[in-house]
Amino acid sequence: MKKLINQSLLLFIIILFFSEAKAQENLGKLKEIKNHKNAVYLMQDIWMRDPFIELAPDGYYYLSCTRQNSNLNNEPGMQFYRSQDLVSWENLGIKWKAKDSDWGKMLIEKGKINDKEGMIWAPEIHFVNGKWVVVSTSNQGVSNLMISKGKQLEGPFDEPFGLNFGRHHDPAIFMDGKTPWLIDKCAEITQLKDDFSGFAGEAIKIGSSNRKMGHEGCYIVKIENKYVLFGTAWSTDIMRHGTYNLYYSTADKVTGPYNERKFAGRFLGHGTPFKDKNGNWWCTAFYNASKPVLSGNEAQQMDLTDTAYTINKQGLTLVPIEFKMIKGDVKVIVKDNNYATPGKEEVQKF
Repeated sequence: MKKLINQSLLLFIIILFFSEAKAQENLGKLKEIKNHKNAVYLMQDIWMRDPFIELAPDGYYYLSCTRQNSNLNNEPGMQFYRSQDLVSWENLGIKWKAKDSDWGKMLIEKGKINDKEGMIWAPEIHFVNGKWVVVSTSNQGVSNLMISKGKQLEGPFDEPFGLNFGRHHDPAIFMDGKTPWLIDKCAEITQLKDDFSGFAGEAIKIGSSNRKMGHEGCYIVKIENKYVLFGTAWSTDIMRHGTYNLYYSTADKVTGPYNERKFAGRFLGHGTPFKDKNGNWWCTAFYNASKPVLSGNEAQQMDLTDTAYTINKQGLTLVPIEFKMIKGDVKVIVKDNNYATPGKEEVQKF
C-alpha cells in the first residue's frame, strides 16, 4: 500500500512539474507575442500546412489549415482551432466532411473519396456580415466556396455555387470595403456578388509588372490607399529547390496595374498576414521542405539549391512583420532576421 502511495505521489509530482513547465513556456510565448520582435513557434504537435488566421468579432482568433486525411478519421474534411491569445489553441474538431457536400458526392461518384485521393488543401475562413465564408482547393483540382448558417464556424454549410465554382488554385477572399473579390491562380482576381451567391464579373489577370508573381498562395491586404498583392515562389524559380518564399507588389487599384515584384520574406511561402489585438501584423509560416529543419545560421551559410529547405518546424510559426509607407509606396518589413533577407540561392536581385 505504501509503495502504491509513493508511486501515486511521484506521478503527481511529475504531472505538476510538466504542467508548471508548460505554463512557464506559454508565459514566455505570450511575452514574445507582445514584444513583436521574433518568430514564435506554436502548436508543435499538429501537422499542418497553409495556416490561415482570422480575428473574429467575438475576440477569438480562428485557425484553418491543410490537414492530412489521417488526421481527419481518414476522410477529407476541415478541422478548425481557436485561441484568445495566439498561444493556447482549442481544437474545435472536424466541422465539415466532404462526403456531406456536393463536392464530396462528386468525388464519391468518381470513386475518389478515399484516403489521399480526395484531400482538402489551403482552406481559408473569413468572417463577413455575421457569417463565415470558407474557400478551399483540393488535390482533385476542384475548389469550393461555402457559407455558414450563422456566427458559428461549423456545418452544415451552404454551397451557393454547387459544383460550378470552378478550378481555383489557392482561392482567397479580399473584402474591398463591402465588395468581395476572389484571388487565385497567382494571380487572377474576380469580383463576387455581395452575398457570395455568384460571380459579378469576369476574371482579371493581375501580377507584378516585371515578372511572374509566383505559382501559388496569393493574398491581398490594403494599407492606407495601396493594395498589397502577395504571391509565393521558390527562390531558385525551380519547384522544390531552394527556399519557399513570399513576394509582393503594390497598386493603386485592386485590379492593378501592380508594380515590380519585391521580396517580402524568406521561408514565408503561402504565409498569410493578419493583425492581432494589439494592432501588430504577423505572417503565418509552416514546414515545407524535403530536408530536416535548419537553424537560422545554417540556412545563411549552406548552399540550398539542390532541394527544398526551411527553418520552420512542423506546426505553426508566427513571424512579426510591419507595413511602412515610404515615398508614397508600401514596404513590407519582416522583423525577424532569419526571415528578413533573401538567401544566396535567390535568383532575383533586390
